[in-house]
Amino acid sequence: MTEMTQDLSLLQPGQLIARGVCRLLASHDFCCLEEFVPKRGRRVDVMAIGPKGELWCVECKSSRADYMSDAKWQGYLEYCDRFFWAVDTDFPVEILPEDSGLILADAWGGEIVRYPEETKLAPARRKAMTLKLARDTARRLQGYRDPTAGVIL
Repeated sequence: MTEMTQDLSLLQPGQLIARGVCRLLASHDFCCLEEFVPKRGRRVDVMAIGPKGELWCVECKSSRADYMSDAKWQGYLEYCDRFFWAVDTDFPVEILPEDSGLILADAWGGEIVRYPEETKLAPARRKAMTLKLARDTARRLQGYRDPTAGVIL
């Protein structure tokens, strides 16, 4: 099997943080999908599903300006059991809401510094989000394996 390598110099700062978040969460037995769209007009940086079906949203911020320009983050709370911010060690963490989770990360990994309170999703929402996450993940994997699958010529 050929090892896939990624040129990290091609990634934006927030994407590097997301990479480290996914590595961290994988070490906690979570499976992640970056740039997940729970509904039209929303895009979560990292959506993760845990071994018991728990759903976590992680928003990755690379600077104060990046955080201050995000007016949609509270809309993600209805799609997860826990919501986290992920930032690097130079980020001014005091500006982040204290009731949300906090992850410090870089391209190579991270650490959960603060867990937010768990707000369990309603069963119907959990089922819908789990199904959407599974289908979106499978569609993305299929696209990597066969980029022209489903393309009408």
